[in-house]
Amino acid sequence: MGERENRQILEDEWTDGKLRPSPEAEHAARAEDFVMEMPQSGERIVGRDTMRALQEAYPHPPSATLRRIVGSGDVFVVEGFADYGSQVAHVVNVVEFQDGKIAKETRYYSAPFDPPEWRARFVERM
Repeated sequence: MGERENRQILEDEWTDGKLRPSPEAEHAARAEDFVMEMPQSGERIVGRDTMRALQEAYPHPPSATLRRIVGSGDVFVVEGFADYGSQVAHVVNVVEFQDGKIAKETRYYSAPFDPPEWRARFVERM
């Protein structure tokens, strides 16, 4: 598989900018020895079966909105927002492919915050 197929795997998880994954398709897209790391919480999930079990056990999955997918070759970055109902987080997911399968994901979550006043004259609000 090449770059186009890798990108398609990621794009297939989204419909109209919303995350709508198929558990079966996600499981099939991951390598058996898949690893997902969340450096902010110090957690690592090892194995695609463990990842699927975690997803099935999630009590109230967030809704997610895609901002963009960028990358090339075997490394892509997915940016978006996760809405947990009472809290919204910016999400950055670094996705690494190996032999046409997702081998590793590194996920970062950040809560929005108000910028400091001193920067106001230098920036545009998004």
